[in-house]
Amino acid sequence: MTFMYYPGCTLRTKAKDLDRYARLSAEALGITLEEPENWQCCGGAYTTAKDEAATKLSAARVLNSAKELDRPLITVCSACHNVIKQTNYDIQHDDNLAYKVNNYLNFDPPYSGEAKIYHYLEMLRDIVGFDKLKEKVINPLKGKKIAAYYGCLLLRPSKALAMDDPENPTIIEDFIRAIGGEPVIYAQRNECCGGYITLEDKAQAARRSGAVMSSAEENGAEMIITACPLCLYNLRKNSGSQLPVVYFTEILAEALGVKEDCNE
Repeated sequence: MTFMYYPGCTLRTKAKDLDRYARLSAEALGITLEEPENWQCCGGAYTTAKDEAATKLSAARVLNSAKELDRPLITVCSACHNVIKQTNYDIQHDDNLAYKVNNYLNFDPPYSGEAKIYHYLEMLRDIVGFDKLKEKVINPLKGKKIAAYYGCLLLRPSKALAMDDPENPTIIEDFIRAIGGEPVIYAQRNECCGGYITLEDKAQAARRSGAVMSSAEENGAEMIITACPLCLYNLRKNSGSQLPVVYFTEILAEALGVKEDCNE
């Protein structure tokens, strides 16, 4: 199956492993990922001002490209997914925004939110299926206690993202089970790590990220996995913890036997 794949800017710079392992794993699963032509930065954060449309235009261009090619759109970065999914949701539900976007970009026919968007994790759950993924595993992570870190952007706002229960999610834990690991449930797994205030208030960011790491460690985690480059940076750099933090695509590639092909 072929998907349109939006990597986003950070996967070209500081989060190359998130992208690299996603591509290798998709290939191992028989999934083809094709980037849209001339994609632009999604903006990194969704602007909620109702009278503001300019920051949503690059996401709208990607969404319209997916519609024109009649392909589902895959994202892997939590921030990119959040922006693109919220843009699509608001175009569907806000006639004024839809009018501004279509008027500026001159889409013909107009774009009304027709694209189907999956986060990579949703693709594994809903398209591949975790049972089928389990069958593809070559190196199961048996006995490995892995903590899922959802953060803020993967689940909220829940009406627009519609990935999982924002208070009691299971998608990453089910993914961990599918590749042979043991998921660790801990209180801070869907709480903010403080990533967006890292530059403005490093002390507060350190407190928040430290709370996440301590919660995971106290419940027996041997590592944390995430889909968010900013979360990974903050948990690694500001928490003061030595607990390993890696992208979920890295342990997926390890389980599928393709990690050894990755060279920094």
